[in-house]
Amino acid sequence: MKKKNILFLLFLNMLYISAFTFGGGFVIITLMKRKFCDGLRWIEEKEMLDITALAQSSPGAIAVNAAILVGWKIAGAAGMAAAVFGTILPPIAILSAISYIYEAFASNVYVGFVLKGMQAGVVAVLFDVVCGMGAKVVKTKSWLNYILMAAAFLATAVWGINVVYIILAAIAVGILSQGYAKRRMGKS
Repeated sequence: MKKKNILFLLFLNMLYISAFTFGGGFVIITLMKRKFCDGLRWIEEKEMLDITALAQSSPGAIAVNAAILVGWKIAGAAGMAAAVFGTILPPIAILSAISYIYEAFASNVYVGFVLKGMQAGVVAVLFDVVCGMGAKVVKTKSWLNYILMAAAFLATAVWGINVVYIILAAIAVGILSQGYAKRRMGKS
């Protein structure tokens, strides 16, 4: 496939995902995985997990960070530009329109009902993401992964620890476990 066609497809897919996704970055990342890993097969699933981790740990919006990384992986700098433009165009257009008619929009009872309904959809999509990623962790059959997953959940849900600290702790555990595994392989 020609690079021009790939860029156009990348832009259109990101435009579609961004325009019809409500609920934030994690929902968009799920749909990006379905499109670019499962559908088009432009990215491996493990790479998408790495992209998700990088997008979450980088400053800025997760959706834009993921678009930068996916675009770069697929088509370099031009792919990054196409993916980012496709990602930010719908929110800019929607927010511009909403800001123009904000007063009527904010006090409309029906709009409130629609937004409440969309919250339920967001919960369902996030639940799907958690189940999908959790199933992959369970398949690793690694006690370290089980402990990290449970500790991250408890740290966030029970103790209210900032996600940044949880990510940094998980990175430290990953580095230490890899170092330990390399030392063990060297002794064998």
